[in-house]
Amino acid sequence: MKKERLKIDMDKLNVIDLFAGAGGLSLGFQKTEMFNIVAAVEKDIHAKKTYEYNFKGVDFYSDIRNVNFNEILERCGKIDVVIGGPPCQGFSNANRQHNHAINQNNKLVKEYIKAILALKPKAFVMENVGMLKSDVHRFYIEESDSSLVDKYKIPIEKAEIFLLSKEYRFNGVMDILQEYSSVRRNKWKSELYKNINILYKSIKNKDKLNKALNRHCKSIIKLISEHKTSNNVHINEVNGKLFKIFSAYFEQKINEEEFDDKFIANAYEAIAIQRMLNRAEEIYKNHIEADFKEDENIVAETHSCAVRDYLVKILGSVQHGYSISDSILSAVEFGIPQKRKRFVLMGVQKKYTDKVEMPVPSKKIQPATVRDAIEDLEDVTPYFTVQEDEEKGGVRLQARSRDRDAVGKLNNLRDNDGIAYNHIIPQTTARVLKRFKVIKEGQNFHSLDKALVEDTYTDAKRTQNTIYLRLKYDEPSGTVVNVRKSMWIHPHKDRAISVREAARLQTFPDSFRFYGTKDSQYQQVGNAVPPMLARAIAEKLLSYIWEK
Repeated sequence: MKKERLKIDMDKLNVIDLFAGAGGLSLGFQKTEMFNIVAAVEKDIHAKKTYEYNFKGVDFYSDIRNVNFNEILERCGKIDVVIGGPPCQGFSNANRQHNHAINQNNKLVKEYIKAILALKPKAFVMENVGMLKSDVHRFYIEESDSSLVDKYKIPIEKAEIFLLSKEYRFNGVMDILQEYSSVRRNKWKSELYKNINILYKSIKNKDKLNKALNRHCKSIIKLISEHKTSNNVHINEVNGKLFKIFSAYFEQKINEEEFDDKFIANAYEAIAIQRMLNRAEEIYKNHIEADFKEDENIVAETHSCAVRDYLVKILGSVQHGYSISDSILSAVEFGIPQKRKRFVLMGVQKKYTDKVEMPVPSKKIQPATVRDAIEDLEDVTPYFTVQEDEEKGGVRLQARSRDRDAVGKLNNLRDNDGIAYNHIIPQTTARVLKRFKVIKEGQNFHSLDKALVEDTYTDAKRTQNTIYLRLKYDEPSGTVVNVRKSMWIHPHKDRAISVREAARLQTFPDSFRFYGTKDSQYQQVGNAVPPMLARAIAEKLLSYIWEK
């Protein structure tokens, strides 16, 4: 049954937000009061709940691959602007440090392009990490891409997908790779690979290895019993040696120390072969045009193209007619209290302009700091659970914070009559609290004495400088990510930054509520486009397509 046609303000432009997340981009466009947000697409169930609470009456879709865009056009009459931030990770080249050959997220950019071609909007905006402007974000050429590469003259380059190191080559390996059915027959079941790989990743830390062993051994034994033998002698031998170690431990014939030594001696080759088979399966399943070659190492020879080239060549073509521009925008220049840099690509139909320029911050904007964003929450006791936050009706700001004119910069964020939801933090263990107490403003994990570092990270030296970072009050913060995972510390309090404080740094107003688990709320905030930056983008877009 078809939905009824939406009732839409005809004096505004219609917007669909793809990969909407919590709705940072949508909020920025909405704040201009010149756009109707009529539809959104987001797969995450918690972000969906957040979005639907904050944007009433918007048609919501979970999976972009299943959206009927013709139905959306029938309901809305037209879509003027497509916005969204399709996830896109760097091009791994499937080297030894990566488990997968194909990054499925990169393919979602293609779904974004398909949506634009179906909806034919006046303009579109795509936001992503700054690296998308570089050459590391690439597609491997699939069979379905060949005609597009020729039609739109998309530049391509030769590429190699690493499969197996020369030290692990064996008789019959090339025969296995030539047939998809043979690749699948020799693979472990995904659950068996997942469980053994967890142990493999802990191989340099015996304490972690033994904990993982005791947690997963029983399920591994069950999966081994269901495993079908290979038709390749060498693979059977490699698997057999590894599987016998698990059986011996399970039957208490060897202790943990003996298991560790035997596992370390036999796991490398077994995992290397399974990673090769997993990557080969990905190549077949994704219809990547590739030739398997045995040279120094075993590789799949293929071709790739830059994600940006793919997008610009198709949408900027004569056939589709968009003028396109892109730039790295710095959030702090737009009065946002964080040093966030994001790649923004904007396209406008050529009938409106032959040249698109990105928004430029006003010279009147004064830089904002962490203090401007969150100082009024310093002495407000946060909650530890989502349930308590909801039952208590959020927190009440101090009287001086309720007078928004007295707050100064970013006073527009305090727009909820002195009430703020999502002032929630993780509970801190005694050991973590010890670390918090000795870290000063601007310091991080690397400032800790050795005694407070041990048993925390597998390799403390490689820990990023954003871990256990105590923010500086009188500077903008770094890029807000999931600050719970990064363990960001309040400038003056020995506690983590709350969800609401992270949202303030992103310029979400207090009236914007986040839903879902605590960790999901932190993640939603970290994934979002700062609404103040989104508004600047929206206003720039209006200058091109608004028809008086």
